[in-house]
Amino acid sequence: MELNISTFELMRLGMKLINYMILQYRLRTNITKIVNTTYGKVKGIVRKTVYDEEEYVAFEGIPYGKPPLDELQFRAPQPAEPWEDVLDCTQAKSSQLQKDIFLRTVVGTLDCLYVNVYAKTLISDKPLPVIVWIHGGGYQFGEASRRVYAPDYFMNKDVIFVAISYRLGAFGFLSLKDPDLDVPGNAGLKDQVLALRWVKENIANFNGDPNNITLMGESAGAASTHALMLTERTKGLFHKAILQSGSALCMWACTSNYDTGYRLACALGYKGKNNDKDVFRYLSKLKPQRIPECSNNLLTEKEEMLEHKLFSFLPVVEPYCTTDCIIPKPSKEMLKDAWTNDIPIITGITSFEGLFSYYHTKKYPDTINKLNDFVHVLPIEVRQKHNEEELKQMGSRLKQTYFGDKTPHIDNSFMEFLDLLSYKNFFHGVLRTVVARLTYAPHVPTYFYRFDFDSEHFNHFRNLTCDKGVRGVCHGDDISYLFFHAGSSKLSKDSEEFKTIQRMIGMWTTFATNSNPNCDEIKPSIWQPVTSDNKTPKCLNINKELDFIDFPEQPKIDVWNSFYTKESLV
Repeated sequence: MELNISTFELMRLGMKLINYMILQYRLRTNITKIVNTTYGKVKGIVRKTVYDEEEYVAFEGIPYGKPPLDELQFRAPQPAEPWEDVLDCTQAKSSQLQKDIFLRTVVGTLDCLYVNVYAKTLISDKPLPVIVWIHGGGYQFGEASRRVYAPDYFMNKDVIFVAISYRLGAFGFLSLKDPDLDVPGNAGLKDQVLALRWVKENIANFNGDPNNITLMGESAGAASTHALMLTERTKGLFHKAILQSGSALCMWACTSNYDTGYRLACALGYKGKNNDKDVFRYLSKLKPQRIPECSNNLLTEKEEMLEHKLFSFLPVVEPYCTTDCIIPKPSKEMLKDAWTNDIPIITGITSFEGLFSYYHTKKYPDTINKLNDFVHVLPIEVRQKHNEEELKQMGSRLKQTYFGDKTPHIDNSFMEFLDLLSYKNFFHGVLRTVVARLTYAPHVPTYFYRFDFDSEHFNHFRNLTCDKGVRGVCHGDDISYLFFHAGSSKLSKDSEEFKTIQRMIGMWTTFATNSNPNCDEIKPSIWQPVTSDNKTPKCLNINKELDFIDFPEQPKIDVWNSFYTKESLV
């Protein structure tokens, strides 16, 4: 996926980045701190938050795994090797190897298995709660850096914040069926597990509580968090979770395609047969920098148009089990017996997630104009269980729900189509997760929210993704209220935007502290967990005002749920 960024916009973003770097340099002190880890000593630096200039300690680029180079580049990660001297962790490392969504050039490095640890204080009466962050980016792009996810807002609270870097694209999600190759897939998820194990073993040295860890992610980071909630390999590594705009039940969160390695090799010049050993040998001999250039462009025009797929390399049900296996069977089959049915979670969505596809749809208008067969929009698990006539009726019901009697076309149905994608790509998967929690974890709190704050200037992802003047709360817009980043600006403390930041950080850190998000910042509102008492789940609607309401999108969710007559919903 690319964003529609003009040369002028790139220049403007470049100036914002320069201003951000100047500000970040000013907030850096000359005070350093040294902490022991299981692999050696690390040196961090004292920084100041953007608001109030409160001090915290930043350790950036701490290795948790061996550099995944050469024979390790597509395989499960190995623990880091010890070092003797004090490791300088006062500056951020390069991002993971990927194709930059703004510059559209390959950036970063495969030597990317690092964590960034930010500690409000290294000494306190009792250890601090820990939040571990997994960034989004469709498993293809993104980074754990301060440039995108500066922890300043969190560092005004008594918490430890950890950001994980993991492999992306083919390096993180190449899957080959031949067990001799030891590349079953999900290396990026296995990176995350190894990082969590590092946090569990080391965070006490940074004044963190290893028995109070919250795993948190957005988009692909939320789907990763949910995937890690379902595997036994993470049992005891975290104690609660926050899933923002993503779930392992979202249609994009897992793939059944095992031929993407072959298609990638062909795109890079391979002329042989679809043989795993030959494909692996060919890919392994290439310069790693060549692979991201093609790995996001492997979907055929028909697939992209009918299935509305965006990415090629994704988590996969592993074709054979190893000691590192994360997904041995479909996620839905792992819900009932998940160890995390005993832990509390927060999950939710933004109110117009589908704006995420604004530019992609404008670039490929036939995704609407040729949308005559709504059967291909239906969940694949439903399509596998029903006959042609049944699916045709379901498709007709879906068309009527979103377009009425209109023939979909970009000139008359653009926003309706994006509304459809909100449900297809995000709402339905997240709401199925809520249903699963009510079914398999009824006695453990599940807090459900709907982020609906529509700022004209501070909903940064919408403003990057859509044409000027478009309104609505896009996928990713909640990130601006949790992290300071290169597109942010300092706000008046009287502004509604600043008040929203205070509420979000208050709820998230209070949940990390005591498993309940109710805090002073949202009083007199009370956020109750979902219950099975109502057909429509209650959610905390986060706007200029906070309201505890019936989820307003439930009537259309019911249409999607109605398709599951031969296949269980959860």
